[in-house]
Amino acid sequence: MIRANRRSRSPGAPGAVAAPTVGGVTSASGAGAADGGRETRTVRGTLPPGSPDYVYVPVEVPSGVREIRVAYAYDRPSVPAGTPGNALDLGVFDERGTELGGRGFRGWSGGARSEFFLRADDATPGYVPGPVGPGTWYVALGPYTVAPQGLSYELTVTLTYGAPGTAVPPVYPPRRAEGRGRDWYRGDCHLHSWHSDGRRTPAGIVAGARAAGLDFINSSEHNTHASHAHWADLAGDDLLVVLGEEVTTRNGHVLAVGTEPGTFVDWRYRARENRWAGFARDIRRAGGLVVPAHPHATCVGCGWKFGFAEADAVEVWNGPFTPDDEVALAEWDNTLVASVREGRGGWLPAMGNSDAHRPPDAVGMPQTVVLADDLTREAVLAGIRAGRSYVAESRKVSLGFTATGGRGERAGIGERLRVDRETPVTVRLEASGVPRCTVRFVTDQGAVLTGAPLPVSGSGVVEWRTTAARAAYVRAEVRHETAAGPVPGVMAAFTNPVFLGADRAGPVCEEDVWTL
Repeated sequence: MIRANRRSRSPGAPGAVAAPTVGGVTSASGAGAADGGRETRTVRGTLPPGSPDYVYVPVEVPSGVREIRVAYAYDRPSVPAGTPGNALDLGVFDERGTELGGRGFRGWSGGARSEFFLRADDATPGYVPGPVGPGTWYVALGPYTVAPQGLSYELTVTLTYGAPGTAVPPVYPPRRAEGRGRDWYRGDCHLHSWHSDGRRTPAGIVAGARAAGLDFINSSEHNTHASHAHWADLAGDDLLVVLGEEVTTRNGHVLAVGTEPGTFVDWRYRARENRWAGFARDIRRAGGLVVPAHPHATCVGCGWKFGFAEADAVEVWNGPFTPDDEVALAEWDNTLVASVREGRGGWLPAMGNSDAHRPPDAVGMPQTVVLADDLTREAVLAGIRAGRSYVAESRKVSLGFTATGGRGERAGIGERLRVDRETPVTVRLEASGVPRCTVRFVTDQGAVLTGAPLPVSGSGVVEWRTTAARAAYVRAEVRHETAAGPVPGVMAAFTNPVFLGADRAGPVCEEDVWTL
């Protein structure tokens, strides 16, 4: 029986979010109920332009079903140049309903797969194995973009009957690896495997991480935590695997970095609905960091619209350095200026990650290099949160960046050098692994040192002298050569800032003094 289109309130607790539902699937009474028997039903429909972000196809699942399998297809009509065509995402919620928060969430593959299955002991990557309970399940359809002609889809649901399999308890990776005590550790916190829209297996990602010289990685699949139980055998004394998610909303993407194993973060809301702050708090309650990803990316739905009040850090460099990263860098620097102008103690650290999905995307390009007390989840996240980090294009690049006062006081990346406003300060960058690169020093007054060349060998030192009256903070950039005159070259590495003196800086600049 095919239900007429309607809008209904999804089952669940009072106050559940209204869930638009479309024509559903009801099993034929008694059909296929024998052990190993199957029922297959197909439903077709059309979503017009302007459809809700997510619609739900109800599927009645009788008792005795051990596996549910769903396949879908949709039309892709020709559209004029510059007009979005059809793209339809796919996921599923079980009999606990579609209430916002994800109590009934059982998996999401977006547009990466045309079908999935799940049962007690196994599931398609991106989906969560477990009991197939009786009741109304919901196949979630996400019309990412809809052509002017509308989007026509066909959904085929197969129910297989029989005794349920034996559920396998999840095993998660350890919270620590064999570190080197307080040291600089390299990591990549934005990676995708075949558990979302990546093409690498978790084993392939781990192999790439080790080849890139990484000490830690973060699992960050789009809108699912299904991969969390697939990393335990891949971590080791040399590699820490922390768990998270890329929360992919229609108003921007955000990384939940280092949450407790099994944590799911819902994504089905827009900025105007004022729900984001609650989910950000949920991420932190689960021990994780809130990190908006590629905030100025140009893909549909990628630009970050939620603001940064709830962020713990921001991904400034995503994959190969491109113009949208340059914009993200400039906007991040504006947040630093605002923090010192307004006298706020808090500031937003920057990160860099690969967002690698498939070859030739390089795992660990770029990578965030963090000063942490040890190679543990808690210590690495604490280092990122404090901004004790820099971003480098590869394992070959190493930076040391300090500010020293007149009496030998010293502060490093992410720290504050507490000196009087007129006390002379020497800022020093030591760099290696960056041949044919130049150095820029940037303060709240802008770029105060540009084009300072490093030796052809790629190893050298650049110093600059200032005072806290003239620079509230200093950060360093190392860039490749460029043939575009004053336009800065592609980034090789950059640091988080060192803060100087009091929280407020004066509007005075000074003449550059640098040495090699």
